[in-house]
Amino acid sequence: MDRNKLLAARYRAASERPYLASALYSLSVVPTESVPTMGVDKHWRCYVSPAFVDATPVPELAGVWIHEVAHLLRDHHGRAARLPAADQRDHGRVNIAQDCEINDDLITDGLPLPEGRVVPGTFGLADGQLFEAYLPSIPPQPHLDCGSGAHGVAMPWESVGPGNPMVTPVEAEALRRATAEAIRSRVRGRGTVPGGWRRWAEEILEPTVDWRRVLAGAVREAVAWAGGAVDYTYRRPSRRTAAMRGVVLPTLQRPLPRVAIVVDTSGSMGEDDLAAAMAEVTGVLREVGVRGNRVSVLACDADVQAVSRVTSADQVTLAGGGGTDMRVGIASALASRDRPNVVIVLTDGHTPWPDEPATCRLIAALVGTDPPDPPAWVETVRLGDPAGYSAPRS
Repeated sequence: MDRNKLLAARYRAASERPYLASALYSLSVVPTESVPTMGVDKHWRCYVSPAFVDATPVPELAGVWIHEVAHLLRDHHGRAARLPAADQRDHGRVNIAQDCEINDDLITDGLPLPEGRVVPGTFGLADGQLFEAYLPSIPPQPHLDCGSGAHGVAMPWESVGPGNPMVTPVEAEALRRATAEAIRSRVRGRGTVPGGWRRWAEEILEPTVDWRRVLAGAVREAVAWAGGAVDYTYRRPSRRTAAMRGVVLPTLQRPLPRVAIVVDTSGSMGEDDLAAAMAEVTGVLREVGVRGNRVSVLACDADVQAVSRVTSADQVTLAGGGGTDMRVGIASALASRDRPNVVIVLTDGHTPWPDEPATCRLIAALVGTDPPDPPAWVETVRLGDPAGYSAPRS
């Protein structure tokens, strides 16, 4: 293999795009006739066809270097592992979608790519999307395989064994962060970086968390925890009753918990955020089977203004608009005849909180901009905040 030509292409790629240099020079080269062009495994080994190097000009080789390292920097194999099982099995389509995510940025950056490389426009799709968004529109078709560093499925031509150089997952995460920092520095210095790389760097350095998923997870966990309590019932006798003549034994049951939602209706609350959070909570409760008279909603500002039983967000009565004291709503919920096992407080956080932990599971769903922290013992979900969720601290 013409190693000098291959390494000259990597040098060109790193020199012209220095923010990718650390990642590019972390790839180890494995010459092989088993790949038609170049490919990577998830251990950052780059497999290279000698014939491809001979036939490809240095500028195009530089573009392929960047293409392959982009699979690894964008953690394509890790993201592919989170796809549905049917998509994971069709790793060829996954690879095509990933190439679409990368190649539109490379072309925008002026990099020449070898003939036959796919872009979103090949399938009538818009540029600038993630591969997960492209995947449903990608039809099955033959495609050059980029290896397990892209789609996560180990290929026959990938090397295994202790003697082969590799980058560990911890080192890979450090390389991703260092590359993201280099991109941020270049952007701040008014250097040119393609939009896709800028967005990727922002996500690495300031990850966005889907607050809906975080809130749903917290609610499901709390309901499961509360429902873990057991009780006895005679409605369905125990199977051991037949062995006990004249004695009817009860069975254990797992009761559905009761849930109270305390809604901050003070003047500082935004209706849109509140409606979105309310819809999310009631939707999750329906999914886990908690509905009807097992859910109560307390509209509260400085006092409890309304209490209602709900099955959907549009049934909630939002009354109030005065000061703010969620302690009143929490105390009222716990003092009710049908005492809840879980209390969820939807608030902007500008409220006093109880002085000590509640005697049930308490979740604060904070809306608005930069809400103040509740006490450390309160489970907290920040709606729209990259921090997302914080568990109670002892």
